[in-house]
Amino acid sequence: RAAAVPGVARAVAVFSFTVALSAQAARCVPQHRLPPSNLSANCWSHLHPANMFKSYNVKSYHSKALKSPYPGSHVNRSLVPKDKVGWLIEWEDYNPVEYTAMSVLAGPNWADPQINDKGFSPKFNERDGEVERKSLNGLYVVENGRPRNPVGRTGLTGRGLLGRWGPNHAADPVVTRWKRDGSGKKVAHPVTGKNILQFVAIKRRDCGEWAIPGGMVDPGEKISATLKREFEEEALNSLQKSPEEKAELEKQLHKLFSQEPFVVYRGYVDDPRNTDNAWMETEAVNYHDETGETMDNLPLEAGDDAGVVKWVDISEKLKLYASHSYFIKLVTEKWGAHWSEDLGPECRE
Repeated sequence: RAAAVPGVARAVAVFSFTVALSAQAARCVPQHRLPPSNLSANCWSHLHPANMFKSYNVKSYHSKALKSPYPGSHVNRSLVPKDKVGWLIEWEDYNPVEYTAMSVLAGPNWADPQINDKGFSPKFNERDGEVERKSLNGLYVVENGRPRNPVGRTGLTGRGLLGRWGPNHAADPVVTRWKRDGSGKKVAHPVTGKNILQFVAIKRRDCGEWAIPGGMVDPGEKISATLKREFEEEALNSLQKSPEEKAELEKQLHKLFSQEPFVVYRGYVDDPRNTDNAWMETEAVNYHDETGETMDNLPLEAGDDAGVVKWVDISEKLKLYASHSYFIKLVTEKWGAHWSEDLGPECRE
């Protein structure tokens, strides 16, 4: 649960606004959401616990999904001015580039067929067999048989590198501990006086950026299982372990992953792979090792999609993949840890 904040009237107003937007989504009206200008981003995040992100997603806008060239290609998106991102803005001359990577068109088991392929009739906005086609952001528009990115135009149609039409669901385990000195005492930041939090970060093989060690939810898989599996594969290299070594990993991780998790975020992700018809959504969950004893006994080892894995000190100076910096910031707020040297004004009425 989010901590109580001053200004009950304001919180009630925000909640009413949330409900109104949910009703709008139910009518399949596309949304381009930004925080009200009279609230700082920091204050705004405190007003929105993770369980409200289903109906109102504070980060539902994109910038990385507008950049060119598209990852892993020489394809440039059509230029989309910021004032024309939202679908509610009429733009008759909008002419996006069509692109789906050959690795997706080859038909791997994690990818959908093309929309017009015979026998393919996906059930959008609902559970489609073992494939979850519901969005964490509510209902999305389906136009000419194709789902439409709920946040707005990206300058690219098709699926790019993404396997599913519509939402592509991922899970991001944020494993944290306190930074400690040689004597085991927590290390505080010299400017803010707040204790420094660390998280397990991986360096992605595909783009070289640092990220949370997450991955895609397999069809029919529970989010909790995905979170644990992805952490084991990317941060502990479990795919290369013997059955005995895997069993030992499972035993040591059980305590950490069986604790009541803190759901940091659920919803749309500003991901460079997003297109007009396919986009990333995630559930980011924090597992905190308060004493450090669990993770001290687990040697980090990069595996699967990770090139490097290590503990990283958390601060606003981190430059991470997609929306991961935002998720990490929310974790520091949860634990009252150091984030920024710029103390700034407190949230005021």
